[in-house]
Amino acid sequence: MAPAFEILPDQAAGLLGDLTKIVARGCAVIRAISPAAAGAKLKPDQSPVTAADVGSEAVILEGLARLLPEAPIISEEMASTKAAPPLDGSFFVVDPLDGTREFIAGRDEFTVNLAIVTRGTPVLGIIAAPNRGQVWRGIVGGQAERLRLLADGADQPRPIRTRRRPAHSAVAIVSRSHLDPATEAFLERLGPVTRSASGSAIKFCQIAEGSADVYPRLATTCEWDVAAGHALVFAAGGIVTSPDGGTLTFGHADKNFRVPAFIAWGDPVNAASVEN
Repeated sequence: MAPAFEILPDQAAGLLGDLTKIVARGCAVIRAISPAAAGAKLKPDQSPVTAADVGSEAVILEGLARLLPEAPIISEEMASTKAAPPLDGSFFVVDPLDGTREFIAGRDEFTVNLAIVTRGTPVLGIIAAPNRGQVWRGIVGGQAERLRLLADGADQPRPIRTRRRPAHSAVAIVSRSHLDPATEAFLERLGPVTRSASGSAIKFCQIAEGSADVYPRLATTCEWDVAAGHALVFAAGGIVTSPDGGTLTFGHADKNFRVPAFIAWGDPVNAASVEN
């Protein structure tokens, strides 16, 4: 049996520029489509899909196939129509348009997400916000950075880091569309926090760049919603765990790539104090 395809963190660093360009092409497809003309439809799980989702995915998958034809890919729209390839080594996880509801509503809180997962753990994450013109990216064990999104890539990066939780005015980021009673109860345990509602993986970016402190999602979601943000937050100095502080792993085709719940923390010390 041939060994599993693997991308280690040092190899991922050499792919970062090309992968950013591929994500930028997906963003360009989305920007070229008006929400009013995107032909929104409901999938069997009642989540929306548009021509922008489908077009962005096609461009990204084509770019990844040219760059690394041997690499397995898990992508949101493709996952519902094709059987998952073997995922025991490294693979790409793609959300071609995270926050489709925000896109349809005309808000700018939607993103394109791309991650490399190796042996179940995200090692690289790229999140781009097409209508905000920004890219956040990071490599675990390396650094995280923010860039201005250009037509076919991005400009010079600026390093970003998470922050220690402030004694006052801590910020909790919550989902605009999926706030649930379990998350409400968790927020009450944190004590005084300022809540900020947002859509898509931009919430991970706010943790990574130190403008927010915690992002709890205690309702089920999907691996393509989380993998890139997971890598980005870790690269920036934070952590992403299960609600009990456990490790998240990815590539669970047997569970339809569902993530039951997670909490992203900017300050690991604060995470440990709350979990204990």
